[in-house]
Amino acid sequence: MKAIVCHALTGPDALRLDDVPEPRPGPGQVRIRVRACGVNFADSLITRGQYQKQPQPPFSPGFEVAGEVVERGAGVQSLAVGDRVIALTPHGGYAEQLVADVNRCVLMPAAMSWEYGAAFPVVFGTSHLALWHRARLRAGETLVVHGAAGGVGLTAVAIGKLLQARVIATANGPAKLQVAREHGADHLIDSSVDDVRLRIRELTGGRGADVVYDPVGGDLFTASLRSMAFEGRILVIGFAGGGVPQIPANHLLVKNVDVIGVNWPAYADMHPQLMSESFRKLMQWVVDGAIKPHVSATYPLARAVEALDQVLSRKSTGKVVIVMN
Repeated sequence: MKAIVCHALTGPDALRLDDVPEPRPGPGQVRIRVRACGVNFADSLITRGQYQKQPQPPFSPGFEVAGEVVERGAGVQSLAVGDRVIALTPHGGYAEQLVADVNRCVLMPAAMSWEYGAAFPVVFGTSHLALWHRARLRAGETLVVHGAAGGVGLTAVAIGKLLQARVIATANGPAKLQVAREHGADHLIDSSVDDVRLRIRELTGGRGADVVYDPVGGDLFTASLRSMAFEGRILVIGFAGGGVPQIPANHLLVKNVDVIGVNWPAYADMHPQLMSESFRKLMQWVVDGAIKPHVSATYPLARAVEALDQVLSRKSTGKVVIVMN
């Protein structure tokens, strides 16, 4: 079978399309024929040796796939051969087949496409747990979403609206802002030309944001910290902008601001019941038609490095997905 393999921890340039042996499931695992795999910023981190749970080469990147169960390991009763599933994996998704723990698989709704299934878990799972559980976003609060046209950003806009918040979206340029508006944003800030701090203050009548969802970091985090409402909460999702903020504690003290880290994959090990509860709610929203992934580009497995570059260059909106032949 074919897989994209990382041979050295030097970044995406170390990825090669190789022939590899078919994997075999162990107890409590299933083997999945991968139909599509979501592409994430973190895929680049794992190829550089910078991810939280770092495998050593050779390995395949890829944290989320959609596909069919083709083999069950010992003791697996909850899934059958032929079931359509979404699976979360520590790595391995850039491949025609992979093995996944059964407790990291969920059944896909019948009407959900492979591309949508692969585009769904990381971005929607991250945003829902961040806003619902970590920030405890309440109806009527003001939510600012940075990078609002990106993979996690668009889902934060959509989920913020479902949780009845007023959503202010920031993105780089009119085209990306239009995508955020189409997903429900109430107000738009062009982070390439606007003073983000000033615009947040203006749009909130000087009160500031109740919750900020920040997958970007850098200057946007600094602007957010200076435009928070009393008892506001900043969700640290990631640092796609490249700069890891250094937080002056006195700013937190003045307005009782909370800075909240969100390491979504950790819930699979540390609090799997909470992750399952979150997925049940998300899947119900999918069935009801309340949410739908936004896939802006698809690539074949052989062009996986191009797909990852599309994400890293921040040229994409929503999700980029690798599809298998």
